[in-house]
Amino acid sequence: MTLEFKIGKEKQTVDVDKRYLLGILKPGEIPPGPSGEEAVRHALKYPAGTPQLREIVCPGEKIAVITSDITRPLPTHILMPFLLEELYEAGVKREDITLIFALGSHRKHSKEEQRRLAGERVWKEIKCVDLDTQDCVHIGTTSRGTPVDIDRRVAEADRRICLGNIEYHYFAGYSGGAKAIMPGVADREAIQANHSRMVHEKACAGQLTGNPVREDIEEAAAMVGVDFILNVVLDPEKHILRAYAGDVIEAHRAGCAFLDSIYRIQIKEKADIVIVSQGGEPKDLNLYQVQKALDNAKYAVKDGGVIILAGSCREGLGEKTFEEWMLAARTPHSLIERIQRDFRLGGHKAAAIAMVLEQADIYLVSELPDELAERIFFRPFHTVEEAYKAAVEKCGESAAVLAMPCGGLTMPEAVNMPVL
Repeated sequence: MTLEFKIGKEKQTVDVDKRYLLGILKPGEIPPGPSGEEAVRHALKYPAGTPQLREIVCPGEKIAVITSDITRPLPTHILMPFLLEELYEAGVKREDITLIFALGSHRKHSKEEQRRLAGERVWKEIKCVDLDTQDCVHIGTTSRGTPVDIDRRVAEADRRICLGNIEYHYFAGYSGGAKAIMPGVADREAIQANHSRMVHEKACAGQLTGNPVREDIEEAAAMVGVDFILNVVLDPEKHILRAYAGDVIEAHRAGCAFLDSIYRIQIKEKADIVIVSQGGEPKDLNLYQVQKALDNAKYAVKDGGVIILAGSCREGLGEKTFEEWMLAARTPHSLIERIQRDFRLGGHKAAAIAMVLEQADIYLVSELPDELAERIFFRPFHTVEEAYKAAVEKCGESAAVLAMPCGGLTMPEAVNMPVL
């Protein structure tokens, strides 16, 4: 059987004997309902837990709209015109609206990238800016000790509207919702304090209740104040399946429930070989982002198995501290030991990769130089087909295979597994 995986802007295929293919983890059947632009209109007309946005904002108020950066597939250019119409309908002037790209710990955009993300109309009508970590306002400290230092333009706005896409997040449970505030427009110290709780057992993908990272994020957002959110769930082609608007908790939870209904996929057994892709651009620009697909794949692979991780990584490793940690490590386990004694933002993803390496070998199909991939404990390949042949040599001709062509989206959930 021929399997297809997106890597960057290209596609690669590999043939796997159907006898050994346990499954292809793809989204489940999508129930009837509004999608695309109609979903956005519907969400804004029928928000969850709040009045319509046009009834919340007032003329003369300063409006901060927080949206995702270039590493996320959120179609800001589609959402913003509908949002602007709501604001204009309420009498808000365009000069009182600022679109802020939530960089978190990611790199800044070029002006052309900002323009492309915002869309031509939005770029011309309102101010579009990146997060400025050098000009933050201290709001307070969460009950868990996280300093809430937020971009001044967000902190001092009269109204805050958060955009986002909802998918699984490897320690915050899900993306979207309050994550636009923390880590989106927070300074590095705040993000580091929040993310340091990723080592907790309930800080994992698909977990909300009792997740200390998610709970801290939402406490921080409550301190800042979020007036309205507009979140979407996307299909593997980055098209809008559903939109959810309204209260930062209620609307987000509705989106999470829909996500689970199509992307949380039960598997009867784990595989010897898991082939996983982040799903192509923009989510596989660097290893820092591709790691998310790897973290989902770990739930599907047997101990001692092989994960074939496919992602362009054409921008390299993707984050300074992450790169420093990966290149300085003598062994994968040394990264785990390091994060336990000295948590550092960026280093946390290096440690997350190391934890997967203790479970399985990782064969990396990317644009990274072979010597670099080998230095950071991966076995490099140029095609998925080459990597699969090598994995079969290691695991045997009858090795069981699972395919995850949209690994950043799909969450394997093992059922009927024996308790050891």
